[in-house]
Amino acid sequence: MLAANYRITQAGALLMKQNFAAIVLGGTGQVGGAAVAELLAIPECREVVMVTRKPIAARSRVRNVVLDTGADDFAGRTAALAREVSSQGPVSAVSCVGVGSGSARWSEEALQRLELGVVGAFARGCRDAGIAQFCLLSAAGSSARSRFRYARVMGMKEDTVRNIGFARLAIFRPGIIVGNADTLAWVGWLGSIVPGSFGNIDQRILGRSIAAEVALHHREVGQVIYENAAMKKLVARVQG
Repeated sequence: MLAANYRITQAGALLMKQNFAAIVLGGTGQVGGAAVAELLAIPECREVVMVTRKPIAARSRVRNVVLDTGADDFAGRTAALAREVSSQGPVSAVSCVGVGSGSARWSEEALQRLELGVVGAFARGCRDAGIAQFCLLSAAGSSARSRFRYARVMGMKEDTVRNIGFARLAIFRPGIIVGNADTLAWVGWLGSIVPGSFGNIDQRILGRSIAAEVALHHREVGQVIYENAAMKKLVARVQG
């Protein structure tokens, strides 16, 4: 089961890796935590390697590797880690780094240091180690040409990772994430009446869709962009 009342269908099971691992950056955040939980709920997931700046509590099938994400050698250390994990079998990479509603308090320079600098270094390290599949958390409306600062930085982040050249790149562009402590009640209400890609999506669905992409689409190539409807459709493929 992927989680309570969440099962891989027979068709989905035929596509799944027999054994895989995931290296996750941003797994201590709320969306990252949801993705980690869903990955761990898949029996075929042998290990989740969480790259963090500080130690976290021990969990079954979770390996915590503490790295200085701001260091000049972060990409190199990530590559060394990814090679070691890959020696045990197939591995995918996931970045759930995101500031979310707190972005208004960040300068654009600070946002770029995190979203382009840290995420870009992580992605380069994973690619240098030969990892083929990368899952990237972004946001609805992201474009490097956007007039809005957050959407612009998210678009720049997408371009940064896109240019690294993964065989399989999955970009997740959620709208308003509900079930997230950072989402104010009135924002969630507004999202309920906004249609399409900018409307609400449950945090659990977002986490499940990331896990499903890792488990089911590792053999595919090219880029895919998941907005709200596509994430719900992906989850419906594997949810019993």
